[in-house]
Amino acid sequence: MATSAPHASTEAQVGIYECAVTLRFRILEEDGVMADREHLLELLIDAYSYGSDEFVEQLEAQLEVNEVSATAASPLMRRQLIRLRNLPAA
Repeated sequence: MATSAPHASTEAQVGIYECAVTLRFRILEEDGVMADREHLLELLIDAYSYGSDEFVEQLEAQLEVNEVSATAASPLMRRQLIRLRNLPAA
């Protein structure tokens, strides 16, 4: 009977984070697409994620991440945090 070596237990720490993303870039696009506010954010993120090319020029990218207390989150997010923290370690 084969036995596996014991794995080091590294308990994942789960928290609630507030993230602010600032993206500035120039994009070549049709006027009609830019006027459609329903899909504009999705379009811009997709274009940006492909990287700079002849249609997209990155100007600035900043990311700020701060951990916040559970009391600052919504009740739904707090319940999800509790569920994740109570999951058995794999």
